[in-house]
Amino acid sequence: MWTDLGQPLTLSLQVALAATACCVLVGTPLAWLLARRRGTAVAVVEAAVILPLALPPTVIGYGLLLALGRSGLGSVLEEIGFPFLFSLRGAVAASTVIALPLFVLPARAAIEGVDRLAEDAARLDGAGPLTTLVRVTLPLAWRGLLAAMVLAFARSLGEFGATLMVAGRIPGRTETLPLAIYGAVESGRREEALGPVLVLAAIALMAAVVQRGWLRHRG
Repeated sequence: MWTDLGQPLTLSLQVALAATACCVLVGTPLAWLLARRRGTAVAVVEAAVILPLALPPTVIGYGLLLALGRSGLGSVLEEIGFPFLFSLRGAVAASTVIALPLFVLPARAAIEGVDRLAEDAARLDGAGPLTTLVRVTLPLAWRGLLAAMVLAFARSLGEFGATLMVAGRIPGRTETLPLAIYGAVESGRREEALGPVLVLAAIALMAAVVQRGWLRHRG
């Protein structure tokens, strides 16, 4: 059941780490915006962030196909040598979109938990909004942000539907652990699916324990 598990595991870790990094880069400003600003535009951004939680992953995958395919940005991306479809980049893009709300929502809660008085004191000392965010808000919210990162990583690691549509199941190139499970079951080799299932379950359990520990001691 452990046959040829190394390559899908390596690809899964690469995709999950890259997607988590993308979630942090994109999601941290979004989390701050949702936590500290109000208005119609912010409500629209919040709805867009939450949307992947409500839509089936295959719908997200179809949307990415339209956006990154030849009818969208695909032709331009191919011309500059940066194609997304049926590549590891496509898998990262799919995992990022699916995992982003699971980073942003707990990250927003962590930022909302930061005492506004500390931020006001920094601004009174002459710090700008960006300096206040980097030197005051994020350090005080670090436990919640790390918990959000763990949740995004675990979700990225287990992403299947959107990844299958955008990146395909190409052994050695885009076949992550969830896709390896799908391939094994689809071809009638159910015993080969047990190894990837156990690995994903173990990683998800560890992520849940770590996240719970950080959230419990937050503050």
